[in-house]
Amino acid sequence: MYFAALLARTEDGWEASDTELDDVETLSDLTDLAREASVDEDTVLVFIEQEDAWFGVVRVDGEEDPRIYVSDASAAARSSYGEILLTDELLGREPGAEDTIAALEELVGLDGTEDGEPTPADNDTTDNDDDDDDGPGAGVVPAGPIGDTGVLSDLGLPEAELLMLRTDALTEIADALGAAEVLETVR
Repeated sequence: MYFAALLARTEDGWEASDTELDDVETLSDLTDLAREASVDEDTVLVFIEQEDAWFGVVRVDGEEDPRIYVSDASAAARSSYGEILLTDELLGREPGAEDTIAALEELVGLDGTEDGEPTPADNDTTDNDDDDDDGPGAGVVPAGPIGDTGVLSDLGLPEAELLMLRTDALTEIADALGAAEVLETVR
């Protein structure tokens, strides 16, 4: 089960609204949704959480690029909403690298043999190097936190505290921001 909410900063504090992510397919869609909730181009935070498996925070300040933090990239990679946050840039890969590798694998067998040649299994050899031979960074999603750990530092939640959050993380973040009550109204 997912929970998603927007927290928009205003002159009077934070305003919270729950949000549906059904029509959000890309980070750009999510950023546009946040900007629509913005008051005078002030800070908007998008919270996404999947039942204590992972959480993500996207911060949008006016027209600046979004800043992203994901608590557990490998868990988020198994989630359709998590995949929105795990951009090529965030993962340190060339844009489109995953699509290119998938397309190549579909077109040809990438086991290192030509059609009709014996495969390593036919020669009874074993590849024990534990890599996927997909090249540097291809398909690799690190376990643990990824992204901008300072995304909330200026709002009252230091990097070290953000990195320690596990369960009820969004509640603790909202509490540090002084927005616990408004977040609770949409939970």
